[in-house]
Amino acid sequence: MRDLFVTAVIFGALPFALKYPHIGIYLWSWISYMNPHRLAWGFAYNFPFAAFVAVAVFISLVFSREKITYFWSPILSWLVLLNIWFLITTFFSLQPDDSWVQWEKVFKIQLFTFLTVWIINDRRKLHFLVWVIALSVGFYGIKGGIFTLTGGGSSHVLGPSGGFISGNTEIGLAMVMILPLIWYLYLNTIHLWARRGLVVAMLLIPVAILGTQSRGALLAIGAIAFFLWIKSRKKLVPLIVIIIMAPLLFNFMPQSWHDRMSTITSSEEERDTSAQGRLLAWEFATKMAVARPLGGGFRSFTPENYERYAPGLIAPGEKYQDSHSIYFGVLGEHGFVGLGIFLVLGFLGWRSANKIIKLTRKSKSDKWAYDLASMLQVSLVGYATGGAFLGLAYFDLPYHILIMIVIILRLIEQQSQPQPKLNS
Repeated sequence: MRDLFVTAVIFGALPFALKYPHIGIYLWSWISYMNPHRLAWGFAYNFPFAAFVAVAVFISLVFSREKITYFWSPILSWLVLLNIWFLITTFFSLQPDDSWVQWEKVFKIQLFTFLTVWIINDRRKLHFLVWVIALSVGFYGIKGGIFTLTGGGSSHVLGPSGGFISGNTEIGLAMVMILPLIWYLYLNTIHLWARRGLVVAMLLIPVAILGTQSRGALLAIGAIAFFLWIKSRKKLVPLIVIIIMAPLLFNFMPQSWHDRMSTITSSEEERDTSAQGRLLAWEFATKMAVARPLGGGFRSFTPENYERYAPGLIAPGEKYQDSHSIYFGVLGEHGFVGLGIFLVLGFLGWRSANKIIKLTRKSKSDKWAYDLASMLQVSLVGYATGGAFLGLAYFDLPYHILIMIVIILRLIEQQSQPQPKLNS
């Protein structure tokens, strides 16, 4: 039944995607984040729905009468540079077969990132895109929050299988990043039942984040809680929620959760194998980047590369760790140049959001832009904090955040430009 439902929804929407490109962007984003077909158990589980949506989008770009706005920005220039560098490091990869598979996956994400920035060209379309992303990830937050409350918090909350956010740590960070977007939606939604639903989501998603038992996600939610209060124009509500919920949730979680979280601050001898493995992986990434300016290429955290660039780092019989960090992951796979471009993108995103905030701070009609830019900054804080311990450097959401900032700035600057005078 689930297979038929997902298939009916996606194929039922394809004719609209053929006529309106932004519908295709919504479909692609929904499939990418929620992976609805992975909730089925039959033919839909491995069906290439995204490929059909992609074809529909490209056809609509050629034949649709809907206006497409092409423009450029510094963030897009650096994003192109990052993708060129990805291509170069893949050509010189230490494990070319695996690297090309990952490059193809990343390229599809980046391609639709660029299409999104040109197709989502007004406030209404952008607002709906935020809804799609927030609800796609928020579905697992609401579901996970209920699961944690009914199960006593003893089991891990997981994401959709087969994607970037299938693991507990990955879905934890994704939920941290969409919490500020849900707050933005609450501030800019007038429908009563929608606002009530968003309140329920904001209460359950933090429970689900703790239920992932991810230490990186815990640090990230702590960071965004502070910045959400700082950045929000309505500071009292989030402050009250944080003050009330934090001790309640802390005391609700089982002892096993407290024991795991305590390893964040414990001494090196007391840290568990996972935390030790992260440190060794980061050392390996640094050594490989020093030895190879291009890095090892996608998926280069392999036993063979460990032995080649950090011999003796891992004792015989011990597990070889992946990067577990957006920073050391990019460093190891794409070298110091790749890491530098990656960090510049984050800096430009933050600076552009600051520009939006400055331009709209005193404007009543542009409060939506002020709110969204502020909350996108909070999402970036969550990503930068939690990403230090999680390998999600190629996940769609941080790039969507960057291009949403680009779109907002474009819209604000467009309306501030003087309009041409009409001859009387």
